[in-house]
Amino acid sequence: MTPPPFTVIGTPFSTFTRTYKGITFSQVRVVPYPDTAYEHQPFGFLPTLVIHELNGQKVDLILRESQAIASDQSPTLTIAVVAEQMWEFVSFVGAYGFPALEKVKPRVAATNQATLSDAEICRTIAPAVAQLRAFLDKIETHMSPEGYVFGEKLSWADLFLYPLLVDLRAIPEGEILSPWLVGWMDKMDQLDAVEKTRADTLSVGARPLSSLVLLGNTVTSV
Repeated sequence: MTPPPFTVIGTPFSTFTRTYKGITFSQVRVVPYPDTAYEHQPFGFLPTLVIHELNGQKVDLILRESQAIASDQSPTLTIAVVAEQMWEFVSFVGAYGFPALEKVKPRVAATNQATLSDAEICRTIAPAVAQLRAFLDKIETHMSPEGYVFGEKLSWADLFLYPLLVDLRAIPEGEILSPWLVGWMDKMDQLDAVEKTRADTLSVGARPLSSLVLLGNTVTSV
């Protein structure tokens, strides 16, 4: 049997490793910043896409490659101005949303290991929660008042924002989600692509391969 032409280097519990188009790939399951990640991306970013037919070329812009593979299925907006707004929104989520959420996620490890009381956890991650709340407040002003992020049509903006917020919803800090964002997530939950990729994600209780310890504002593998 011919192996898939693509490999995704990514965390086993991550809701970020989802597929909307159903493109076949194999996955190397690693936690953040191991040697394996640096072998495929100079800064150890996850997830990273390995395209085998291009002599092992490593590409972390997974979205662009998926556009080329199955362009007819791409949830891209066609009106030029709105399309530019969509890509700007995707940039906001990637540059500010994911990093903000990562600073909150150590609550999962600390809760599992019972190393800190809930009050201590809340106090430790309070600055990160404030940063994430500010991000959500700003991002919501760029969203349509109804439907998907940009109205009636599903777009990449929705597919990039959803994994971030579904992870947030899985922890107590999800209480900072506004009623509108909660309603939008309920709508996204009904998508076939979401249903098919829900298993083994943080949103359903999956956890990384190694345990993590919360130390101040840092996360350390043990």
